[in-house]
This record gives sequence, C-alpha cells and structure tokens, in this order.
Amino acid sequence: MAVAIIMEFDGSTLEQYDEINKKMGLTPGGPGPEGSTSHWATATDNGFQVTDVWESREQFDAFARDTMGPLGMELGLAAPPKMTFLNVHNYFTPNATV
Repeated sequence: MAVAIIMEFDGSTLEQYDEINKKMGLTPGGPGPEGSTSHWATATDNGFQVTDVWESREQFDAFARDTMGPLGMELGLAAPPKMTFLNVHNYFTPNATV
C-alpha cells in the first residue's frame, strides 16, 4: 500500500536539504529514488518540511535507514525529523503511460 510521509526537520536548513539531494545525485524536477512517487520540500518557521509518497512503507524505511539517515548525520542535521505516516487511498503520477 502506498504511504505518505510528512517529515519536519526543525533546526535544519534548506541548504542542508539541497546538499543531501546533491550527494544522492537527485536534481530538482528530476526522477526520485526507486519507490518514490512524489516529493516536495518547503521552508518552515523552524527549519524545513518534506512531504513524500512512496509505493510502500518498506521501501521508504529502507531508503531512510540506508541512505537518507546516514547522509543527514554526515551533514549535521539538527535532529532526526518528526515523521507522520498516512496510508494513501489514491495518487496520480504525471506522464504515466497506461
């Protein structure tokens, strides 16, 4: 089942977010990691927030554990994000072929 994840990175910066993406080889508007169907990020009053949709919780958990978490620690994010998980009833994929 698809899952949405809202991640709140209090005390961290969009510059750190950009550096993590750069280290992963991800570019704005480009394709995301395997299993990711949607992603956006925004500044907040306390840091930044990321909202993702993944094909499954297991794919997200593996990516967070093996890639995102270690890079966040390497780049000195203030703290692990506060995460909210939501089961997704439906989502649309741009430019998908049927």
